[in-house]
Amino acid sequence: MLKVINFIGGLILGALVGAVVVLMLTPQSGQDVQASLQTRLNAIVEEGRRAAADRRAELEAQFAQARQVSKRA
Repeated sequence: MLKVINFIGGLILGALVGAVVVLMLTPQSGQDVQASLQTRLNAIVEEGRRAAADRRAELEAQFAQARQVSKRA
């Protein structure tokens, strides 16, 4: 669980740093930058959700396996 929290925290921090860098270096208009950042943010959030869902599935499988082992003992 701690790894997932660290991953999500790193993901958010990286997104914020990336957003600041883009705002500082971009030759685009403000509206274009906002649209681009929104698209990237949505992709990052979706990636985080997928990673969390994958991890949840792994943990549920491990829990089910441990439960079966404990029933046999």
